[in-house]
Formats: sequence, structure tokens, C-alpha cells
Amino acid sequence: MRKFSILVVACLVLALAFTSNAWSFGRKTVIKVGINAPITGDIPKVGEGTKYAAEMWLEDIKKAGGLEVGGKKYPVELVIEDNEAKAESAVKANTKMITEDEVLVIVGPQSSKQAVPAGDVANNYETPMISPWSTNPNTTKDRPYVFRGCFLDPFQGPVLANFITEEFGFKKAAVLYDVASDYPKGLAEFFKQAWEKLHGPGSVVAYESFTTKDTDFSSQLTKIIKSGAQVLFTPQYYNEVALIVQQAHELGWKGPIVGSDSWGSAETVQLCGKDCYGLFFSTHYAAAGATGATKAFIDRYQKKYGYVPDDVAALTWDSLGLVQTAIQNAGKLTGKIKKDRKAVRDALAKIKNYKGITGEMTFTEDGDPIKCAVIVRISDKGEYEFYKSVCP
Repeated sequence: MRKFSILVVACLVLALAFTSNAWSFGRKTVIKVGINAPITGDIPKVGEGTKYAAEMWLEDIKKAGGLEVGGKKYPVELVIEDNEAKAESAVKANTKMITEDEVLVIVGPQSSKQAVPAGDVANNYETPMISPWSTNPNTTKDRPYVFRGCFLDPFQGPVLANFITEEFGFKKAAVLYDVASDYPKGLAEFFKQAWEKLHGPGSVVAYESFTTKDTDFSSQLTKIIKSGAQVLFTPQYYNEVALIVQQAHELGWKGPIVGSDSWGSAETVQLCGKDCYGLFFSTHYAAAGATGATKAFIDRYQKKYGYVPDDVAALTWDSLGLVQTAIQNAGKLTGKIKKDRKAVRDALAKIKNYKGITGEMTFTEDGDPIKCAVIVRISDKGEYEFYKSVCP
């Protein structure tokens, strides 16, 4: 009887060893893709667009019967974690997905404030991560396992400085930005450098900052108006843009206000209203007038969720397409998570001329795509109209 009990226990231990892990030989391998997004917090619309695009992508994978790798089809599962638009939460989300959920690859976080620290975690655990929307150089810098699906701020800053100069002929600019957030702080600096390279030292006549969650910008805007600036550049998120633009107009600002890719959410116009009509910003794609695969994505998204997808959704779609391509290009899945993560990372790095809905992409050695920027004008109907394209 005792021998029988020992045998039963041994069998149970072996059974657990072979069934406790999604990547074991005891059951079919499941490809887990992590999504690190701000579902709650200051920018929930960013998280919503991320989640919706990811769910649409998963629909297609399921419809195809799974993701085919090396002649075999594997089921795919999304592991969605809410980073609450906080750096510490993004770090916890990545750590959990890597060590507990054993995801193969991570998409997100979106904003640089979360993507920079979360990228450190992914790189340290040698898990491929692609941030669709983070434009800060530090996200991928010296991190071979971290990629992005968008252009960088060192490119976006000069694009905007050149556009304003060519479009309006202005020589004096003002900047208003959140000093406590990586993305606006970094982009403000790159814009200032590019502007002063064009127009000389001191041509940024007002360089004003505030702190995250501030809602009264009257002091900074008053200084900007008195500075003699001809244009105001503010690289802020949709929840702050409306307040800044409306308060500027209330205080008597008459010049153009120009934004960056963080303006791309539909919420920008909904919150800002007519105050934002006629304004310009740089971004990753323009929904109005889109054709081909881009239009197909927009139409499908709009029919399913009731509104036009913003650049976050479009970039998430492209990032998942890149992930899918990399997994398939890896050749096979061994069932050994560390080995498979490295194979996917290596396949991502080799991607060239990927035709996404936000443009064609080829990764540099740093994991950054070479791609164009789009200048968008907000029409008198509140629509995002393509104005011009600017390429590296």
C-alpha cells in the first residue's frame, strides 16, 4: 500500500510539472501577447484605442484558426494589464506579464512616461517589447529587446520647427510643456533646439512649464502673450490641450497654436471644440482621405466601436502586425520561453519595408523605424485633414 501511495504522488508531481506551464510539452503551446496600456488614469482614451485595436487583431487570428508558425497553427491569447498611466504601474505590469504570465512579447506601454521604465524591465528580462506610440529616444536606447512603432522626437521636433517656419514665416516661438512628463519635456527640448538652429539663440522667446495635473495655465500664458511670440507650441496630451488652447484664447492670444502627435485622439476636438479648429499638429497618420488598408482599418474600427480610430489605435494595429510577422519569421516555437523570446526579438530586428497602415517601416539597429511624419489640420468641422507629409 505504501509503495502504491508513493507511486501515486510521483505521478501527480510529474503531471503538475507537465501541465503547469503554457509553454510545456504537456499541452499545446499558447502564444501569449502582453498588452500594457492605460485603461484607467489620466488618458483612458489611449488605453481604449490600444485595447480595441488589439481585440480586432485577435479576432483575425482566431478567424484564421490561430497563428501559423513553421507550418503549425498555435492559439493566441492577449494578456491585458492596466498601467493606470503611471510609471510604477507600467513596471509592475511588465514584471507580472513576463514572470507570471510568461508572455512571448509585449505591446506597449504607449506614452513615454510609462514606456521608458517598462522598457528597462523588458530588456532586463530579455523579453521583446514594442511601444506603438512612445517617441522619447530613451525608450529604446541601449535596449536591444525594445522596439517602437513610431518616429522619434529628435525627428518630430525639427519637422515642426521647419513646418512652422515654412508655413507662417515666423521667427519668434513660445513653448508650453509639462516638465514632469518624459514625452512633452523631451519634445519641447528638441523643438527648442531645432527652432534656435533655424532662427538663432533667443528666438524661443518664452519657454514655460507646468506640472502634471495642473489645470490653470494663466500665469504661463500671460508671460507667453507678453513675450512677443508669434506661435505657441504645446506637445501635450488631449486632456490638457483643450484647457491650454481655451485659456490662451480667453487671455487674448491671437496666433496659431501647434501641437504634436499627442493631439491625435478624437477627444482633443471633443474637449476643445471650435477653439481648436484650424490648428495644426504632427502625427503618424491622417484618417480623413485614407485609402487602401488604412481605410479598411478605419471603416472596420468605426463600424465596430462608433468612432474614427486615433493614431494610438492605428499604431497599435501596426505594432501587432510587426509582432505577428516576427513570430512567423522566427521559423518555429521550441516551447522554451527564453529561447523563443530571443528568436522573436531577432526576427523583429530584421524586419524591412513592412507596409503598415501608418506607413512603411524598416527598423534601425536601435529598434526605431525609419518612417514619415504627417502634418494634420483640424478642419472647421473638427475633422483631422491630411495637410502634408514629411519624410526623413
